[in-house]
Amino acid sequence: MKFSLTWLKDYLDTTATVAEICDALNAIGLEVEGVEDPAEKLAGFRIAHVLTAARHPDADKLQVLTVDTGDGAPLQVVCGAPNARAGMKGVLGLPGAVVPANGMVLRKSAIRGVESNGMMCSTRELELGEDHDGIIELPDDAPVGTAFADYHGSDPVIEVAVTPNRPDCMGVYGIARDLAAKGLGTLKPIAMPAFSASGACPVEIRTDDAEGCPAFYGRVVKGVKNGPSPEWLQARLKSAGQRPISLLVDLTNYLMLGFGRPAHVYDLAKLQGAVVARRAKDGEQVLALNEKTYTLDSEMVVIADESQVHDIAGIMGGEHSGVTDDTTDVLLEIAYFDPARIGATGRKLGLSSDARTRFERGVDPEFLDAGLNLLTGLIVELAGGTPSEAVRAGSPPAQAKVVAFDPGLTKELGGIDVSLREQRDILAKLGFTSDNPNWVSDDELIQKLIVPWQITCPLRRHDIEGPADLVEEVVRIHGLDKVASVALPRAEGIARPTATPQQKLERGLRRAAAASGLNEAVTWSFLPTWAAEHFASDQPLWVLANPISEDMKAMRPSLLPGLLMAAKRNADRGAASSRLFEIGRRYFRGANGLSDEKPTLGIVLAGEKTPRGWQAGKAKPFDAYDAKALAMQLLEAAGAPVANLMVMGEAGPQFHPGQSATLRLGPKVVLARFGMVHPATLKAFDADGPIAAVELFLDAIPAKKGAAFARPGFTPPALQAVTRDFAFLVPANLAAGDLVRAVQGADKVAITGVRVFDVFAGQGVPEGHKSIAVEVTLQPGEASFKDAELKAITEKVVAAAAKLGAELRG
Repeated sequence: MKFSLTWLKDYLDTTATVAEICDALNAIGLEVEGVEDPAEKLAGFRIAHVLTAARHPDADKLQVLTVDTGDGAPLQVVCGAPNARAGMKGVLGLPGAVVPANGMVLRKSAIRGVESNGMMCSTRELELGEDHDGIIELPDDAPVGTAFADYHGSDPVIEVAVTPNRPDCMGVYGIARDLAAKGLGTLKPIAMPAFSASGACPVEIRTDDAEGCPAFYGRVVKGVKNGPSPEWLQARLKSAGQRPISLLVDLTNYLMLGFGRPAHVYDLAKLQGAVVARRAKDGEQVLALNEKTYTLDSEMVVIADESQVHDIAGIMGGEHSGVTDDTTDVLLEIAYFDPARIGATGRKLGLSSDARTRFERGVDPEFLDAGLNLLTGLIVELAGGTPSEAVRAGSPPAQAKVVAFDPGLTKELGGIDVSLREQRDILAKLGFTSDNPNWVSDDELIQKLIVPWQITCPLRRHDIEGPADLVEEVVRIHGLDKVASVALPRAEGIARPTATPQQKLERGLRRAAAASGLNEAVTWSFLPTWAAEHFASDQPLWVLANPISEDMKAMRPSLLPGLLMAAKRNADRGAASSRLFEIGRRYFRGANGLSDEKPTLGIVLAGEKTPRGWQAGKAKPFDAYDAKALAMQLLEAAGAPVANLMVMGEAGPQFHPGQSATLRLGPKVVLARFGMVHPATLKAFDADGPIAAVELFLDAIPAKKGAAFARPGFTPPALQAVTRDFAFLVPANLAAGDLVRAVQGADKVAITGVRVFDVFAGQGVPEGHKSIAVEVTLQPGEASFKDAELKAITEKVVAAAAKLGAELRG
């Protein structure tokens, strides 16, 4: 939020400079994002006296002025303003000055053949107003030659980033309170304009939704005169980045920006009957002040009369009941709304506003009466009118939190010694109190305060949950820069490894995936609900109650949706191929109702596997075998027993049923799924296929047992291996992998490798069968194989294959 130095000094009695204030704000956790000094923008602009004004010889609408800038030698300036005349005083931009409104650098130039040494400026050109009908006219006593920035007065504007846990600083007064606690001045009491209320409020005000709107206060002011705001009020709103609209509207914005308290003013003539805070009806609509129509539902709180909805409560008022220059009677509204409901409504409608920002973070429930009286007093003082008595429907939260605080925690948690007196003073200046009579006594009595101190928190401090939060308050006001840097204790000897087995596994897989030609992607852990549901398993989804946006509402049950979206974005931007992988977590709702996170590696292969070329012809896409090869390669890198894996179906409805499978240890333990993405899934994600995908379930990979610190040394075999080829007739539905495993297990000592090199079905092969040819590698030990040994191994291979219904071809 932005505010001017003058506005801050309305509430803080201080002589500190802008630099000192900024340093203090940074020190107490209110980060200064920037400072705008109007004097810098007005550099090069000077008060000038017009000595003569004559018509331009070649232009009817231009004049040639002679102006005195206080340097002794008058300057000639060409000017097109209709109010330029001899004797007036205005603002001259000298060569080299930069016009704030458009960034134009002034220079000496010739206009229609007449030399001009600068420019006489309007208020719009200097960003001091909207008037552009003529140049600025200054009073007769304006000192000629004086820098206009010094004459006009520069009011620096400070921009501060307020964190979500500090709604009490969403107003200038709250920031002044923190600076006063820091010792940068004295906090001034709120100046309440005096007014006299007379008569009962003529409008019934009530709340029919005690949960969404616990408190709804208001009153009527009759006989007001709306119009432009005074200059001081406009200046404060402009410093905050707000455009002045009218006096009544500007005063509500002043209350919100100055004290963090949103309010609303209605044109009484446009209301019918009672004004009520209630739940909206499903399908109700309201035309908001941003000229957009919103459809509401029964979870949203609104302000309505007997005829229609006038206000999306806590977020934005309605167009129909807004005040105009003709408004004479108004209804003032100030309320306390449930922060969670305001946040949910804003997200659902996609509607943001300054009021929503404050209400969803939590406004001060104690500032209802004071806020209403302050707004009423300002309206009566500046716009006139007669206010009625206030109506108070409902009641805001009033139960203050009491925290047991041991001041010794400041040293223990904050790492800094702060005296009891200073800790008490800091908390007291921030509005914390205690029932102990010694709380406001001298140093000697403070030492006798019973520990822990029973600290009563102000209702505006929604962020205080326990003693650690009070330590934070003490330390940040005392000075975070005073906390010494202390190294953590370190045990003697060699440092122990800090990575867990799971971290080591993920690091190794990340390197292996990158080495295989994949590019790592990091996608959101949140998905749109439709995408998460498309990949949901039997377990229910985790849906966030307070999501970043509606497109990030569900925790991902799979890494593939995010990778598919990334591949689509790449393709939309002209990428011919995407080879993406990600290591992250899938999220499920566990049996105990808590989050169940499962480490996973996801891969998406989209676009061209090989580009078109003179050797291969057309570009080739990825296929299921590419996905399987990557799955096997990475599982082997993860230490999984790939030789024992079974290839089975049921990869999931997101995969093509005829071009996908799972890799399992036994029938139940699924280590991975791979294959081509189903056309329906591609359509759902608006992606062009074909796309191959892999998902490795890292939590299912069995841990290594008894792994040695280092691998044993490699000793190559002394004798050369021999190979034997076998061709089997097998049932057509037999998986080649099953045959390979059977042959591999026929003799685990002699057989070191089995490889399929031919699959054939057709002429010469009985119907319902196929021919699978395998190459078996045999490794002799200390002596070469004898014929009898090779015959025995051959018989074992044939026998093992026969158990699967395989028959050796003749």
